[in-house]
Amino acid sequence: MTIHRTVAWMTALLPILAGPVSAHSLEELGTQLSATEKYFQPVGLTTPDFALEDAAGRDVRMSDFRDKVVVLYFIYTTCGDVCPLHSVLIAQLQTMINQTPVKDRVAFVSITTDPQNDKGSVLTEYGESQGLDPVNWTFLTSGADQPEDTTRKIAKAYGLEFTETPDGAQMHGIVTHVIDRKGQLRGRFHSLRFDPVTLVTFVNALVNDVHRPGEQHEEANPIWSWLVSLFAVPEDQGEPQ
Repeated sequence: MTIHRTVAWMTALLPILAGPVSAHSLEELGTQLSATEKYFQPVGLTTPDFALEDAAGRDVRMSDFRDKVVVLYFIYTTCGDVCPLHSVLIAQLQTMINQTPVKDRVAFVSITTDPQNDKGSVLTEYGESQGLDPVNWTFLTSGADQPEDTTRKIAKAYGLEFTETPDGAQMHGIVTHVIDRKGQLRGRFHSLRFDPVTLVTFVNALVNDVHRPGEQHEEANPIWSWLVSLFAVPEDQGEPQ
């Protein structure tokens, strides 16, 4: 990362990281973020589990992501309007988060609502075309033995409707769901208009269990510490004598 890009990152993150991630509870954090991000909705629900398949046909359950913060969204690959834009936004968020120390503690999950079409290489190629990194991104579909509407029912369980139209399209809203390390749905980011920095801040807080009062955090703020470390001058490279 260049020095100019790092400065831009610190400028963007400083106003929001300096406050919300020091919150002592999820409620306090939600209040702080809601004050600055109108597309953010605090939530406190147990996420419905699911059993789906990835592009290689391997079984994947929601519980497989336990102990990671999950950024989850629903799309289908033949959607010609908002789905590609949503995926590009997710790819941007993934790039931002994957440049920080919390990369290994965050998973990005896409679920298709058109499993008849979206299987195997279709899933892989879609991710490549949208710039999503398979290192911590998974695209899921239903198995051959599951009903065709399985993933649409999962979307509905998360509060999002996908309604089929006569021409084969699906009417739906745009929501990015953020799930904590214990499998609790903690926030929804509606539309494509939210500030990506707000979501990164929220993810960082959940990685550090900000909503569990009394527990020891692994590190008070790894993203902030990482940014500061980029500017640190080694002791043996201080000012000349």
